[in-house]
Amino acid sequence: MTTKELELKANEVRQSIIEMLVAAGSGHSAGPLGMADIFTALYFEVMKLDPDKPQLPDRDRLVLSCGHICPVLYATLAHRGYFPRQELNTLRQFGTRLMGHPHNLALPGIETSSGPLGQGLSQAIGMALAAKMDKKTWRTYAILSDGEHDEGQTWEAIMLAGKNQLHNLTAIVDRNNIQIDGFTEDIMPLEPLADKYRAFNWYVLEVDGHNFDEIIAALRHARAVFEKPTVIIAHTIPGRGVDFMENDYHWHGKPPKTEEAKMALRELRTLRGKIRSEHE
Repeated sequence: MTTKELELKANEVRQSIIEMLVAAGSGHSAGPLGMADIFTALYFEVMKLDPDKPQLPDRDRLVLSCGHICPVLYATLAHRGYFPRQELNTLRQFGTRLMGHPHNLALPGIETSSGPLGQGLSQAIGMALAAKMDKKTWRTYAILSDGEHDEGQTWEAIMLAGKNQLHNLTAIVDRNNIQIDGFTEDIMPLEPLADKYRAFNWYVLEVDGHNFDEIIAALRHARAVFEKPTVIIAHTIPGRGVDFMENDYHWHGKPPKTEEAKMALRELRTLRGKIRSEHE
């Protein structure tokens, strides 16, 4: 896909996220909006997958460790053709397949169940280690929040991946600087985050998480690293695309109300027009 096509697709994913959240009346807004570009790049440009064959043995795997941002995963999967888009508006409703945290037996394309923060990287390492032992060529991607680096298990996993030189593993950290109680550097400072990963024998890349050229270049660069796992620290804006949500940690764990959703959708549709005009 061209950069224009990717930007437009990410905009559609963001609109779906807003529509899902307002229909549900609960859920997380900031993180899903902030990660829409990363997910669009992965599912529409980088990952080896087939929506018609979700259990394809040689598919790339994605583990969403920070399961609370699942609206962006659901929206991306639907737009990629894994299940009907109209099902998105059943988010968090009784009997839905789109639960508040993803369940790997509920929907095609969901590799693991998640919920408790800090466990996803360990799951991804298990997959990557199995692939390495079996001499398989598929790749494992782990999506982590920056806030879950407060969890000790995350650092145990980081140490293990470095020790085992899991070059078939790419971790992507959503470095949006917020968590539910406030800004990460006020609650539990993470910096120097890149240096910490390097100390555990990881190859480190940092990107603007809203620049498709940088995102895709980094994801492809990671495939050329053969002596250690790679982490991509993606600097993102929480609530990206919706002015009154951006960089406000209060939107970490709440959905928009009806009028707020209308405002958000108007802004995103206006942005869609700008994207079209900028690339003409």
